[in-house]
Amino acid sequence: MFCLYSRTMKNIETIPLNPGKKIYFASDFHLGTPNAKESASREKRIVQWLDEISKDAQAVFLLGDIFDFWFEYNHVVPKGYVRLLGKLAEMVDNGIDLRLFIGNHDLWTFGYLEREIGLKIHYKPQLFKINETLCLIGHGDGLGFGDQGYKFIRKIFAGRFFQRLYAFLHPWIGIGLASFFSRKSRAKTGKNDAIFESNEKEALYLFSKNYLKHHHNVTYFIFGHRHLPLEIKLSETSTYFNTGDWLKYNSYLELDAKKKLQTKTF
Repeated sequence: MFCLYSRTMKNIETIPLNPGKKIYFASDFHLGTPNAKESASREKRIVQWLDEISKDAQAVFLLGDIFDFWFEYNHVVPKGYVRLLGKLAEMVDNGIDLRLFIGNHDLWTFGYLEREIGLKIHYKPQLFKINETLCLIGHGDGLGFGDQGYKFIRKIFAGRFFQRLYAFLHPWIGIGLASFFSRKSRAKTGKNDAIFESNEKEALYLFSKNYLKHHHNVTYFIFGHRHLPLEIKLSETSTYFNTGDWLKYNSYLELDAKKKLQTKTF
């Protein structure tokens, strides 16, 4: 696993953060769950937040699971989310750099969001140098040791053969079926996601700690997936952050030009 992601060290993207500008990070909106009413209310709150941060945002990183389920057919996408998609398109049109890291709930995107909205899509964790601050950023699912069953299933879901096979299902069946199982999965694991036991039981903390042994100059490890806002020191110069979620915490991260990363809520 560490060999797999050490390859990102060969592809570090540089983002010069301009004075007075900020970069924002958020994840796990899970729009579509648990029902239409609550999802619509959450979507409006997210759009309000995006409207607020647009005043000084140079870039916004959405770290996955923005939708509780997303699958693109050639001519069909899941209905809804027009307020969010419209706001994201507006932000891109206004020059804000918008990134989407694919999560385990919305990994089946095949070009629509790039073409229609202008999002830049990332399928794996990526290293960014932001004003000399090196950050490893991603959704976070499947990183570290253990959970082999999930990793095997995710590999199948991410494969082109399975995706093309699934696309043969009529959207009425395919989207409805996957949305049902997505909600069942969230109901089953949601409570456990919100529990912090110890650093030693935090998979993303352990992944970051081990990664740091090989790459000492990473200042921030920034992930989602965990549904719990976290800030844990890895060393004197490195910290693991988790963005939390918008099902419960309405939390996000803010990075300013002075290299300070902090957790905030809306």
